[in-house]
Parts: sequence; structure tokens; C-alpha cells
Amino acid sequence: MCGTGPNTNVVSALRPLEELLGAYLTLLDNFATFLVTVALIYAVGRFVVLPALGLALELRGTERTLREGIERVATVGVVVAAVVAGLSLAGLDFVLERAAILVAAFTVALGFAAQNVVGNLVSGVFIVTDPTFNIGDWIRWNDKEGVIKDIRFRSTRVRTFDNEVIAVPNSELTANAVTNTVLNGRLRLTVPVRVDYGDDLDAVVRILSEVAADHPDVLERPEPIVRVTDLGETVEVVASLWIAEPDRITYGRIRSEYAREIVDRLEEAGVDLGRTGPQEIAGEIGVVSRSAATDESALDR
Repeated sequence: MCGTGPNTNVVSALRPLEELLGAYLTLLDNFATFLVTVALIYAVGRFVVLPALGLALELRGTERTLREGIERVATVGVVVAAVVAGLSLAGLDFVLERAAILVAAFTVALGFAAQNVVGNLVSGVFIVTDPTFNIGDWIRWNDKEGVIKDIRFRSTRVRTFDNEVIAVPNSELTANAVTNTVLNGRLRLTVPVRVDYGDDLDAVVRILSEVAADHPDVLERPEPIVRVTDLGETVEVVASLWIAEPDRITYGRIRSEYAREIVDRLEEAGVDLGRTGPQEIAGEIGVVSRSAATDESALDR
């Protein structure tokens, strides 16, 4: 009569543990395969593909803004490719299938719950691909101004002339008029001067023109223009100059140097810079009743 020995019972008891240990070892092997694959692909992308891409874009003369945007997208692409390849080689394809469903659901939810964020992302794409927006440009928008330091897909970082860095939502820049002062490589600088009616306007125009012509940073072409622009309590004369390096520091320096020089030259020429304050009046002031004024008018007739 055959019986069940103690060895058989032990083997039966250990079989679930053996299966669990085998599954655990298989999982460790798959996880190791995943890590090695991700590390290798990311290393190749990070140290070979991305530098080669950056060099190719630089050799083609791609604008810095667009180049950095492409490099950011390429970096994300390298990470995604490394993860996908690692999961496939490790036999964890089911994770990709479930992840695809989760990503689709998340995208739909994101579209409803974060419309502003999505709008900024879309605006960021337009800004990055727009050749009129480049890092280092001096821009003005909505009574604000500054130099673009970085363009990201959600916001653009601008350094103001108070040395503050502000993050401007990309949708704000695409929805409003933005002036790029340095896009064309030169910038017009205007300096208004107010003089009295009794001053010699020909001398004023001549001095403003001569000071502009003598300044080494003022372009000869287009040539400086000096015009009388307003006749109010004083006469306004405006000098329009063109400079070749339209960054804010150069702009402010040239404007200050030009203004100081014309003040000195006008004072030497005896020109009194116009004052808009009260003017002295000579004579008598009297009050005449309406009936008296009517009688005088009748007598004059």
C-alpha cells in the first residue's frame, strides 16, 4: 500500500514558494533589463544625439530661441524613447497599453480643467517658432518693457530695466501688440526741445543738427532730421536720430550724451530753453459791466 511520505509533503508545501521566488526573480530580471535599456538609450541621446542636433541647428543658422525650443522637445523625445524601449525589451508592454488609456483620459480632463495652461502651451509653440521673438531682444507690451531672457512653452521670462525677472504668460504676448525694438538692427531716437518764441529757430535747428552729426554713435544714413513739431506756450523742436546698436543701455547713453551736449550748445548760443510756467504780463486789468460794454459797442458803430 502506497502512502504519502514526508518528502512529498515538503515538496508540495515548497512549490508555491518556488513559484513566487521564480516570479520575483523574473520581475527583477525585467526591471534590470528596463533600467539598463533606459540608461543606455538616454546616454546615447544625451551625449551623442542632442549635441549633434544642436551643432546641426547652429551650423544652419537657426535662431537661438527656435534652437533651444527644438532641443527641449528633443530632450523629452529621448526620455520617452528610452522609457518605451525599456518597457518593450523588458516584456512590460502591458504597461504601455494601460498608460495609453490613462494618457488619453488625462488629456481629455486636462483640456477641460486647464484651458489656460493649454492656451499658454500653444502660444509658446507659436512664440518659439516666430522669428520676431528671440532671446536677448528688447520688447515693449502693455506699458511694460524688458529684455527676453528665456522662452518656455508656458511662459516667457523677461528681465526689466529695474533688474527684475517676470514670467509673462505666453498667451498675454500672443494676444497683445508687442513691439520689438531691435528686430531691424537700428532704432530711431527722438529728443524734443522747447524754446521761446523770441529765440532764433534757425540757430536751434542748426545746433541740434550739428550735435547729431558730431556724435560718433549716430548714423549718417538715415540722416538726422530736426523739425518744428508744435506751437503752444513754447515752440517744440524735435530731433530724430538713428542708432545702430538698439539695446537699452546704448539707447539711454546716447540719448543722455546728446541731450547734455545740446543744452550746453544752446546756452552758449544764448537760446533760452522754453518754460511752460506762468508768464509775466504788463498792463492794466479792469472789470467792465455787460451794459457798459454794450453802450461802448453802440457808440463805436
